[in-house]
Parts: sequence; C-alpha cells; structure tokens
Amino acid sequence: MSNISASDVAELRKQTGAGLMDCKKALQESSGNYEGALEYLRKQGRKVADKVADRDTNEGCVVTALNDTKTTGVVLALCCQTDFVAKNEGFTSLAARLGKLALDNNVESVEQLNALPIDGMSVAEKLVEQTGKIGEKLVVSELYRLSGDKLSSYIHAGSKIGVLLAFKDGGKAGSDEFFRGVAMHIAAMKPSILNFSEFDPGFVATETESMAARIKTENEDLARLGKPLKTVPQFVSRLQLTPEVMKAAEDAIKDVLKAEGKPEKIWDKIVPGKIDRFVADNTLLDQDRCLLNQFYVLDETKTVEAAVKAFADAASIVAFRRVAIG
Repeated sequence: MSNISASDVAELRKQTGAGLMDCKKALQESSGNYEGALEYLRKQGRKVADKVADRDTNEGCVVTALNDTKTTGVVLALCCQTDFVAKNEGFTSLAARLGKLALDNNVESVEQLNALPIDGMSVAEKLVEQTGKIGEKLVVSELYRLSGDKLSSYIHAGSKIGVLLAFKDGGKAGSDEFFRGVAMHIAAMKPSILNFSEFDPGFVATETESMAARIKTENEDLARLGKPLKTVPQFVSRLQLTPEVMKAAEDAIKDVLKAEGKPEKIWDKIVPGKIDRFVADNTLLDQDRCLLNQFYVLDETKTVEAAVKAFADAASIVAFRRVAIG
C-alpha cells in the first residue's frame, strides 16, 4: 500500500470537505491516486445517499440571490434531515453558493440546477458527496426565478421562509422599504396567488361548500358556549360577486333599512359600509389565499391592494414567489 502523506490527506480534505480519516482511507484505497480518491469518496457518498433516500427532509434553509440591478432574482430551499445540519456553516454556505449559481446561469428549475457543474462535478453529484460527508439526505426542494422592473427579497428569521417580490414603484421614493414590508406580509400570511381572478371556478365552488359547512360546525360549538355566531357565507370569493349578486345584496340591505324605519335620505351614508361588510363576509377564500385581497399585516384597516395604492397610485405588485421549509 502506498505511503500517504499528511499533506495529501489535507489537500483532499480541503477540496472535498470530507473527514480526515475518510480522506486517508480514500487515498489508501486508490493507492495515492488523487482522482481515484475522489471517485472513492463519491461512491461512498452514493452508498450513504441510497441508505437515506427515503428519509424526510423537513429542515434546511432558504436563500435568495439578486443581480446587481435588483431586476432578477432566485429563491431556493436546500433541505436536510435535522436542524443541527441546517444551522451548520458549511450547509448554509453551500445553499448560498447554489443560489448564486442558479442566478448566474439563468436557472428556472431544480432539474436545471442539478445539472450545472460545481467543484468538478454536477450539483446533483455534489449533494450526494455532501450526503456521504454528513450522513444526511440533501435535496434542493424548490427553486423559482423572478424578473421585473424592481425586486424585493426577504428571509424570515431562522431562514425557513424566503420571498421574492416583483413590483412597480410608481415613481415614488421609499419603495424598497415599503415593498420589503409587503414581502414580510407574504412570509407571514402565506398567500398562494396574486388575485382572485386566478382561481378556477370549480375550486371556488368546492371551497364555498366546505367553508360553509365548517363555519356551521363552529357555530354549533359557539352556540353551546353562548358566544356570538359567525356569519355563514353565501360566497367565498369576489369571483362569485357578480353585478347581479351585488345588486341583490344592496336591495336586501335597503329592505332591512326600510323595515327598521331608517329615513331613506340617510341610506347613502349607511349602505356603503353594509356593502363593504357583505364583501368582507363573502370573500374569505380571497382573504386566505390571494395576496392583493388579504388585509395588510402592517395596516389591518387596508387590504394589500389598497395599501399599495395608498403608497403610490401607479405602484403595483407584479408577481411573487414564496418558499418555505417544514
């Protein structure tokens, strides 16, 4: 067996990040041949990867990478099995490298990223190599690329949630700070689409039945406790609030005001507020899933859409991507 020098072992460790004893073993098995030692470590990594292939990867970190002009960005999640590994500096550094690699190479999918070269191998092979080193399954679970006039990014504490937001600033100063706040809202409130118009009508119909049944069940419990009941919605999205529906709602409100003996001359002051309440009670799905229709966490008197318009009339949100681990 060839004599293996400490300097050879140190160099292999520097290049691969593998443990000292693993590097020494690799050089011994390859008779001191450096390329052979690399292949040995890769095979060992593949063996470990096969053993942990069915493990859950519910930990990790999310990173974002933006170009110098903040017009293009990438957000991705590098996942592992334990929080201990997720907080390791080597792991977080690898995640940052992969984000930059994806940005620089115009990557738009996990598959494209996995095929890119890094450290003399593909990204997919690099993840296998690192799996062999740390003994945990590593995988890039999500990756999105976003471009626009301007981009904002936000990483939530703990690096488990990341957001990219494309926006138009409306020509007003202070947009970076304002839209970072919107990105924080996205991280906290988990919208899945931008606007209710993106919903499939069939999905909305199913959700209407489900939400009504759920609130009826909740009301049974509230009634037993002697607490105020929730309004059971007729609808759950603005997609359903056609002009005919809104006209019928307004007529019903006026009928109630008439029955209560309210003077008709003051109806104009009462009806708009009642209409707003009707819309709020019948757009619960929008408030849950649609960014523009959610109430803004930094000013709950406004929807996100209204908050953006209040910032600058010509400002708008173009698109967003949210990635979360766990």
